[in-house]
Amino acid sequence: MKIIIGSENPTKIRAVKEIFPTASVTAMAADSGVPAQPFSDEETKHGAVNRAFQCAKSVPGAMGIGLEGGVMHVANQLYLCNWGALVTSEGKVLTASGARIALPDEIEAGLSGGIELGILMDRFAKKQEVSKNEGAIGIFTNDLVTRMEMFAHVVKLLRGQWEYLLRK
Repeated sequence: MKIIIGSENPTKIRAVKEIFPTASVTAMAADSGVPAQPFSDEETKHGAVNRAFQCAKSVPGAMGIGLEGGVMHVANQLYLCNWGALVTSEGKVLTASGARIALPDEIEAGLSGGIELGILMDRFAKKQEVSKNEGAIGIFTNDLVTRMEMFAHVVKLLRGQWEYLLRK
């Protein structure tokens, strides 16, 4: 089985390889078609679907997976959100979302000022490349849940839906 993932981010690649250990997984830079910092569930989901479609079309017979992180409001609180999409070689689209966690007010202020979450997290945590390592979820859960684990959960949901389709 060949899977193309629409990101070169190592946390996303590791998540797909962990959940599809026998697949041939290739990464490619795929445009999300949404702002670099998605600001709603809809934008974040749309970005994941766009990435997955590009990947599925790039190699005949391959499945495409898109994973997208974003933020969204619930009432007056900003939350971290994430979405995944799997596009089968036949063009069937499966989607899933995962963990959400409230973000501190100072993060929201920076995002509202046009700074991407990854850059803010580097500053906030006084680290480099947080988005390629533990992610915001890792920082705000004291590494009890990492970005790779969060995306692996979404990929599990996608794989489960895909396996269910195969049984029908």
